Amino acid sequence: MPSGVFDLWLAELEPCDLTGERLLVAGDDHKAGWVADRFGPALRRGAAAVLGPNAQIEVVPRSQLAPGQAGPRRADAPAGGPALNPDYTFERFVIGEGNRLAHAAALAVAERPGHAYNPLFICGPPGVGKTHLLHSIASYARDHAGASVCCVTADWFTTAFVRALQTGSIDRFKAEHRSVDLLLVDDVQFLQDKRRTEEEFFHTFNALYESGSQLVFTSDRPPLDIDALERRLKERFASGLVADVAAPDFDTRLTILRKWALQEGYTALPRTVMERLAERVTGNVRALQGALARLVAVASLHGDRLDEDLLERVLAAGRTRPVAPSVRTIQDATCRCFDLTRDELISSARSARVAWPRQLAMYLAREHTNATLPAIGRQFGGRDHSTVLYAWRKARGRIANDPAAGDAAARLLDQIHSKASADPDG
Repeated sequence: MPSGVFDLWLAELEPCDLTGERLLVAGDDHKAGWVADRFGPALRRGAAAVLGPNAQIEVVPRSQLAPGQAGPRRADAPAGGPALNPDYTFERFVIGEGNRLAHAAALAVAERPGHAYNPLFICGPPGVGKTHLLHSIASYARDHAGASVCCVTADWFTTAFVRALQTGSIDRFKAEHRSVDLLLVDDVQFLQDKRRTEEEFFHTFNALYESGSQLVFTSDRPPLDIDALERRLKERFASGLVADVAAPDFDTRLTILRKWALQEGYTALPRTVMERLAERVTGNVRALQGALARLVAVASLHGDRLDEDLLERVLAAGRTRPVAPSVRTIQDATCRCFDLTRDELISSARSARVAWPRQLAMYLAREHTNATLPAIGRQFGGRDHSTVLYAWRKARGRIANDPAAGDAAARLLDQIHSKASADPDG
């Protein structure tokens, strides 16, 4: 499926329990049922490919999880959160020009928590290694310094906080999160628009910082660009070192492929195939590893030869390299989907027939193009950046809470990516 659809609906799913061939997966409370209905067949095919033909997969809201199903855990899981990924270590992290500063800062923080770069804020697009660095810091500090760590996602922090309020265990929640040596939070941009959670997080930040504990955060954008986040939180995030992680260059991608192939035992991969794969898949590390896994799986299942011809067929079938759409492509697709003219879409009309499609188009333009807010506003009838930001917030909230709106967004995104891939200049 297009990466935009995956990022919007499936990227946040988390495996929580595996019993025999039954896999339990947790999702956002508002989306889980809809995701299970729309993407159930694809999820079942994926589970069957790994677990066997009798595999069953169940998607449930996170709020319905039993206490022992909060996430995949090990005996040495960090306090206050799910287990660290054992594959995410400094030894397995491939250093390149785009992540050298972030890696050096992360290692310095892991070796001397609370002394170097506090807080450390790592930002960059999805799939470039931010979570890998976060877990590497946590594992290293725990194993080499005996530090107590709490490594969670912003979504997990929010869910745990809300549950603590509902169950009257807020004092326990505060004690767990304000008594650790390191607090590491992934995807802090998802704290925005959650006022009570932001308030609690602000006080947790202050308590840990004043006690000398280390704070590490990741986000898909720099602190001051997280528009809907309280300014006092943004200022605290930006008060330490902000380290950017960029998409890997060709040499880094090739090194990642070679290292991962060695770790997974893919010894039959020709050098020319890995080089071609590194050339063709340029987006992020997850896309790169996913393409390699599909290539090996197809060759194994069908007995095909691992060569460049097979690679091209796999990439074409998997739509691994979708072309980024333009704002105009998004506008045209929105007009077709909602039976509007472009003049109507960019007009000042505020009727429901026009307002929702316009907000959705602005939301998708911000999420799936490189255009700035002012540039998007200019293409929507000369609107200013604050109008675009308001539309983005409204559409995001409606998509999260209204299954019909989410379905419309997914269908529209499919059309947009199909058009962009067929006409890269569109």
